[in-house]
Parts: sequence; structure tokens; C-alpha cells
Amino acid sequence: MLLEVVRMDVSSADPSSPLLLSDSPSRTPASSQSQSHCASTSRPLLVFFSWLHAQPGSVTKYRDLYLDRGMDVLVVQSSVMYFLWPRWGLDYGLEVLKVLEEPQFLERVVLIHATSIGGFTFTQVLHHVTQAPETHVGLNQRVIGHIYDSLVIGSLEHMAIGLGKSLVPALECFIKNAAMLYFWLFKTHTADMYERSIQLFHNSPITAPAFFFFSENDPLCNSSALEKLIDLWKERGVAVESRKWKESTHAAHLRCHPDDYLSALEKFLTSLPISYLKAKM
Repeated sequence: MLLEVVRMDVSSADPSSPLLLSDSPSRTPASSQSQSHCASTSRPLLVFFSWLHAQPGSVTKYRDLYLDRGMDVLVVQSSVMYFLWPRWGLDYGLEVLKVLEEPQFLERVVLIHATSIGGFTFTQVLHHVTQAPETHVGLNQRVIGHIYDSLVIGSLEHMAIGLGKSLVPALECFIKNAAMLYFWLFKTHTADMYERSIQLFHNSPITAPAFFFFSENDPLCNSSALEKLIDLWKERGVAVESRKWKESTHAAHLRCHPDDYLSALEKFLTSLPISYLKAKM
């Protein structure tokens, strides 16, 4: 199986495998897969879709925010190959969805936190939800909130720029031009599928409250395009909040604006139905 759910420290992670973590970091030792089935099914589940090449120490900062609030955390890594060849991304998205439908997760409420290209990875999961609603019934109702940090949005050129900055920053211009040529040569298998993913995200079946973190100077996140998306979701009846900075760093708003970030996140989380759980623990 492509994906394996294990209960272990994120520093020893297989980058292609979701990781289930429970309790607090100090009480989460490396363990076998069988122990993951012992995690309490009453805990809310935070599914964290990470950015490209996310370092364990950086992911830990986000992980701990939710572990400390009494949630379990499922970390889903994003791979550039799943983006460059979306068919592979769809296969990966289906495997992630199957994990979320396993017995230890099936009855849990779910909170989504997607950072950068992690939003694309989550959209690959949504594809299967919309294509086979009878088979994958329930996830829409279980998601009680979704958070997007530095969502990659805008033109195809934004995606190409993102690849350059993420893969080899010193060769950013070369990679961008090569990516644009690649998108043109394999348009049916890349650009056309990206467009369908964008339309799917715009009309997402998830209508729970949403929150967006973004900045005006982010070259990978077109703030005007994102604000149009926010307006569209509001027109659809989705409760949407956001925090925008004039200057920040892509996928590093927590590091650049820690107090502001945490304050906005806390306010959003306390508005959700899971807010009372930590108080009882």
C-alpha cells in the first residue's frame, strides 16, 4: 500500500506517508502501526497537508499547535511529482482518502490545514469525493473547518514560479521557463487538469467555515485572485475569515508574524464545534 498510517515522531517520517500523532509531543514515542489503532476515536482529527520539502522541525511547530489542543494530527506530505503529473496526484489523493475512511478515523470530526501546494494535494482528495459521492460518503459532513496558508493560486505562471522557488531557487528563472514549456507540451495531462482542479476548489463540496492566511507580496499566491475566491465562497454561503499581511514570506507566516498568526488561528478554532474539547481535558 502506498500510504502507511503509523504513530511515530515526525523526524523519522517517510516523506510519502501520512503520520498519525496523538496526545502531546512529550508523550508520543516511536511506535508500531498496531498502536495507531489504539488512538481514541473521540479525538478530533487535524489533517495537515504540508508544503513542498517541508522540514520536520518546521512541521512540528504546526503539529504541536493542534496536539496541545487535544487533537490527533495526520501529516500528509506533498510531492512535486504528484503536481507535475496530476494523474499520480489523483492516485495519491485516493490513497489519502482511503486512510481517512479507515475505522479509526471514520467517526471523527475533521479539521483541514493545507499550506502552499498542500491545497492542491487536498483538492486531489476532493476530486474522488465529488466523482464518487456514494462510495465516499461522509467526509463532507465530518469536516468542520478548513484552513489555507499561502495557497498557491493565480495563473499557470504562478505555478511555474512556485516550482522554481521550491526546487532550486538559484535556477528559478530556468525552471520556470522549462515548466511553462512542459505545461504546453503536455497540456492535456497538466494544464487542463490544473484548470479542472481550480474549478473544483472554487466549487468545493466542503462548505464548513474556512480561514485564509496570505500576504500581498507572495509571488506564489496572487492576493487578488485569492480575494475573488473568498468573495465567491461567501456568495455560496461559506463562512470565511482571513488574515492578510502587506509583507511576509510564503509558507512562513507563522514564523514572520507569530503573535498575529496564533491570535487569528485561536479565534477561528474557538468558533468551531471542537473548541470545548480541550477545556474538558
